Amino acid sequence: MWSEMQWDLLLLVGVTILQLSFLVPGRTAALDPHQPLANLGIERTLMRLDPLVASISASPDVLDSEIISAGGSAAAYVTVKFQKFSGASDGDWVAVFSPADFNASSTCDGREAPEICQAPIKSCVVRWLTGWQTDSVAFFRPSLEPVLVAVSNKVSFRNPKAPGYLRLAQGYDWNEISVTWTSGYSIEEATPLVVWGILNGDTNHTTPASTLTFTREDICGSLPEGMENRVDSCAVLLPLGPPASTVGWRDPGYIHSCHLKELWPKQKYFYQVGHKHEDGTYVWGRHSFFKAPPSPGENSLQRVIVFGDMGKAERDGSNEYANYQPGCLNTTDRLIEDLENFDLVFLIGDLSYSNGYLSQWDQFIEQVEPLSARVPLMSASGNHERSWPLSGGFYNTTDSGGECGVPAQTYFNMPTENGDKFWYKSDWGMFRFCVADSEHDWREGTEQYAFLENCMATVNRHQQPWLIFVSHRVLGYSSGYYGALNGAFGEPWGRDDLQILWQKYRVDLALAGHIHNYERTCPVFSNICTSQEKDHFSGTFNATIHMVVGGGGSHLADFTSLNTSWSLVKDRDYGFVKLTASNYNNLLIEYKRSSDGLVYDQFTIHRRYSDVLGCDSSNLFCPDITVST
Repeated sequence: MWSEMQWDLLLLVGVTILQLSFLVPGRTAALDPHQPLANLGIERTLMRLDPLVASISASPDVLDSEIISAGGSAAAYVTVKFQKFSGASDGDWVAVFSPADFNASSTCDGREAPEICQAPIKSCVVRWLTGWQTDSVAFFRPSLEPVLVAVSNKVSFRNPKAPGYLRLAQGYDWNEISVTWTSGYSIEEATPLVVWGILNGDTNHTTPASTLTFTREDICGSLPEGMENRVDSCAVLLPLGPPASTVGWRDPGYIHSCHLKELWPKQKYFYQVGHKHEDGTYVWGRHSFFKAPPSPGENSLQRVIVFGDMGKAERDGSNEYANYQPGCLNTTDRLIEDLENFDLVFLIGDLSYSNGYLSQWDQFIEQVEPLSARVPLMSASGNHERSWPLSGGFYNTTDSGGECGVPAQTYFNMPTENGDKFWYKSDWGMFRFCVADSEHDWREGTEQYAFLENCMATVNRHQQPWLIFVSHRVLGYSSGYYGALNGAFGEPWGRDDLQILWQKYRVDLALAGHIHNYERTCPVFSNICTSQEKDHFSGTFNATIHMVVGGGGSHLADFTSLNTSWSLVKDRDYGFVKLTASNYNNLLIEYKRSSDGLVYDQFTIHRRYSDVLGCDSSNLFCPDITVST
């Protein structure tokens, strides 16, 4: 019996060929709750290839990437056909490999190489009794010894080096936008550039771009001595070493960035990325456009989206399991539908959940490209990008799968002074955002604490009244179940020092992800609500409102059953927050669910400049209050 499925394959830049393989499962292994590719046990594969027993094929043989130049998606479908074989079961699965040649010695260099030491880029369980149906994807049956029974023909791209995956970000200055993209062209092969100008204007500009990449030697590699057997709840470690430098490694191609400067406020610009060869010919990527940022203090309508913990999913039904991934597609789709009604996006950590399987970054970036090609997408550093034992971070978990922040810092060009110290400020009209890196120490006396205080202290609140603190981990307040277990209701030591800064500099909002739900507090200082108001806050500043916005797409988190008196609203669902500043005095905050885009919580802040300044010694919640124990 022959069965058929269709698969959505990306133009994985820098790779010329893909190949599909048919495997049957072995014994059950431990599960990684975040990354399905970690559960396949691919490094334990046994080779049992026999074309007389099983066969698989893919068509077409060549995928045309010219759709990118036409402004379309960087993905195309292939049709996969396979034949049922003796001993087949519903636990069998099909996988796509890129590159197609299983070269274990190049991936597991210096180790006792297995038959296959390269994770697929996607896979899916087969349902033999019903044939292939998009909605019949089952939970992955993890295996310790999968058996490879058939390999397909190779599928190639017409131009595998074509530029793609556009992503915008705000630059170091308010009137600067950085354009980043990925290609297969090194700087020796072709010069990267951006052609840009005011939409429908008379003058075009051509600006060269920088070129970066990274190798296996640039990421964490093996665990520090004495920690080889460490396993925690967020990453399955392999006998070979962390996945980022072994089975999950994949050549990232080349990452190019260009800074477009001296932009006119809120003016619409077009841009197109490309590469110029020595012979004068060009290879062009897709074109797009954006609206330049407002000037600091500009009194105009300004709208910002904030959420964290997104993840990636496959629209063709592969890599699907346990209702983990659908949330991120809903979030993506709702934002694409509403693209004309916001100006800036903050994705505050835990972006792709690649966890050391680097092909997943390509697929995540393709997923968000309809957003990142049109509006600046600002990121923060999360545990699934950065955390690794003894790597210079604040935590010693294995959540990044050995990436140590290198892919995230290279793929997303943020206005940081030092890429690994992923803190920065962003001025957007009437907003100032102080973005913390909760994977590095933030406590008083540290370099980051000094930066955060300077960020808060130097803003002109008469021109930029809305001061927002952003971090991945909850450095403020959360009623999340696990935070309640440690008694901190957030990160231990999280707010001990920072709440002095929030109070001293009258920070309006503190937003965090990491906990996969939505919650907002009253204006709260040292566990005490400073206002009885619920939805409409006005008058003299008395404390910061804290929000958890970690429902971007990852599996949802429970709340504690304990009564947290400072918590006003909780929602265990996928969603995002929208901040709308209509003028210097009024800020609207809305929480929308990703399932339907409707508003499920909202509140307003009305404040005059004198309200920000107003505080004296008779006010219990003045900045110089002594923190209670």
